Amino acid sequence: MQLTAKLVAILPEQTGMGKNGPWKKQDIIVETDGQYPKKICIALWGDKHDRNLLNIGAKLTISFDVESREFNGKWYTDVKAWKIEGGNNGGGESSSYSEEPPSYSPPIADREESVMGNDDCPF
Repeated sequence: MQLTAKLVAILPEQTGMGKNGPWKKQDIIVETDGQYPKKICIALWGDKHDRNLLNIGAKLTISFDVESREFNGKWYTDVKAWKIEGGNNGGGESSSYSEEPPSYSPPIADREESVMGNDDCPF
């Protein structure tokens, strides 16, 4: 999934030790545009992200995965970024967290064929 939003807060970095060794996590808060803006907490795992992109007020394009898991009968949802691009400069700068997941592009129908079988379709 992908989202373009304004960075409104950078939360303190969290660190710890897991079964696979030490880990780092940086949470950021972004706000969407529109009549009813939404604030979203997004986790940046590891230290592969470019901190120069994380400026309050900057517009970012974030590619992310959403994952939920159950613990003691309650469900918890994480929004984990795997790529960040600066939105103010046309997306020239980027920071990847892992390899891009495979993308799926549905086949595009031949423009000369119409659903109704003739060329009278106005679009």
